[in-house]
Amino acid sequence: MRFVDFLKATVMLSGGAATALAVVTVLAASEDADTVLVLVIAGWWVVAAIVGAVLGRRAHTNPPITRLLAGARSTTTLPEQQPSRLLLNRLWPLFLSTLLAMGLALVAPQIPGIATGFAMVWALAWRRQDAAVAAIEDRDGVAFYVEPTSPLSPMRLVRTPGFRREMTPVAPNGHAPG
Repeated sequence: MRFVDFLKATVMLSGGAATALAVVTVLAASEDADTVLVLVIAGWWVVAAIVGAVLGRRAHTNPPITRLLAGARSTTTLPEQQPSRLLLNRLWPLFLSTLLAMGLALVAPQIPGIATGFAMVWALAWRRQDAAVAAIEDRDGVAFYVEPTSPLSPMRLVRTPGFRREMTPVAPNGHAPG
């Protein structure tokens, strides 16, 4: 699976987890008719959205992704392509924490509410990383793929030849120089 696609899927699945957790939180809190809990959790969601938006405003790769790209080994063959297995293999902590928080909503509705905020931060903080990696791929003429590994081992990437994109330079006024 291309690393760019993996990053997009991570953002979408994190956003989906946040949405599912928010629904469970609202349903659990409405059963208890606890307005204070609803207001506190809504405040946390606003804070989480702001934090995620601030963390994700950068247009360049964050340091962990930079290290991952720099450590990618070069190859001329594509790694095994099983996207659903790879997503489950790499994102199992997200799936497990989402299911656990949903289950704990029966005991305490604030637990999925708190987890919703963290899923929101994650989704918003990583929302522009795929574009940054795609820009590096276009510039260097390579494609990065996620290498299948054990679920408990660190992620590894492989670098394969891609198509280099020649771009026309743009002057500050928005027109091509010349």
